[in-house]
Amino acid sequence: MKELPTSIGQLTALQYLYLSRCYELKELPTSIGQLTALQYLYLSRCYELKELPTSIGQLTALQELNLSSCCELKELPTSINQLMALQKLDLWRCSELKELPTSIGQLTTLQKLDLSGCSQLKKLPTSIGQLMVLKKSYSFEYSKLNMPHTHIRHKILGT
Repeated sequence: MKELPTSIGQLTALQYLYLSRCYELKELPTSIGQLTALQYLYLSRCYELKELPTSIGQLTALQELNLSSCCELKELPTSINQLMALQKLDLWRCSELKELPTSIGQLTTLQKLDLSGCSQLKKLPTSIGQLMVLKKSYSFEYSKLNMPHTHIRHKILGT
């Protein structure tokens, strides 16, 4: 599948959307933000996905966002801070991801963050220190990753 129809936004009661292994999917329509009941969005192995629409921030019921192996994804939209129910963010092997938005610290319900294989990610924004309920975090190369806050360092490194 190369693209989703814009009419997907009409599925307002949809709670689970599994698009993993849509190898040629390059983008999501902005109408995805109309899926306000969506709780789980799986986009793993969408190798051609380059960006997420800003409207992703309208998914206020979203609990889990899996972007693992989205190799072309370079950044997350700043609107990600509006995902107030988000508990799990999987960015495993997003090898082109260069930075996390500073707004990520506003995800106060985030419990799991996987940054394994994010080889271009060299530092975390200082706002990540606000993730007080983060239970588990993974990182690829700890020595190259500049971690600004002690309690986050403890969760990532287990020290």
